[in-house]
Amino acid sequence: MRRRSHWRPSRLVWSLLLVGGAVALPSLAAAQPQMQLTVGGPDAESPEQLVGTLKVLGLLTVLSIAPGILISMTSFTRLVIVLGFIRQAMGTQTVPPMQVILSLALLLTVVVMAPVGERLDDEALGPYLAEEIDEDMLYERGSAVIRDFLLSQTRESDLLLFYDVTETPTPEATEEISLTMLVPAFMISELRTGFEMGFLLFLPFVLVDLVVASILTAMGMVMLPPTMISTPMKLLVFVAVDGWSLLTRSLVASFGAVG
Repeated sequence: MRRRSHWRPSRLVWSLLLVGGAVALPSLAAAQPQMQLTVGGPDAESPEQLVGTLKVLGLLTVLSIAPGILISMTSFTRLVIVLGFIRQAMGTQTVPPMQVILSLALLLTVVVMAPVGERLDDEALGPYLAEEIDEDMLYERGSAVIRDFLLSQTRESDLLLFYDVTETPTPEATEEISLTMLVPAFMISELRTGFEMGFLLFLPFVLVDLVVASILTAMGMVMLPPTMISTPMKLLVFVAVDGWSLLTRSLVASFGAVG
């Protein structure tokens, strides 16, 4: 039985950081072949004595790339794009503020990624904290959970694109799909999905603009900016249909059963 009652949102953050850091650290090391770093103390005479220091160093490195992990491996990208589109479609310029949009996107990300966090806690992070598995098994189990989520939201054509441009043989099983190929493919799919949803959200508001502009032109009020009439009308319609509730429901439902 899954331990849902013991899962906390903070577990999701640490799980994504651990798994994402394991993915990103090899790339960072390969990008700086000339750098040398010596970590230790006057009493460090064996590799085992440096394990604790290296773990702290690795944790600090993972925390430094936490924003990149959040954007590239969660639902945050699609959410913030759609919320930005809805603000532009309503024509309210800076309302709601960008800080509010980012905060709402972050909170919705926690809601959407909660099932993934539960799986990471049950299958990877929990056993690791209980010292039942080592770091290698943590990465293997954690990356499998992340891979399942990314694959469920990634178009096959986008994934094949990166295998084609890198001239890498296509894997025969999902377990063989590399996260270095899957993560950018996931981001491209999220961008496309976010723009598709934004386009559909724009249409009703554009229709309101066209109707208001046509009425003002027919009445001969060409000197009156249509936005002075259309913006309150769009706000009225959006509030009347409980737009924020419908938008939130549609955004969360767009990810399906991610657990």
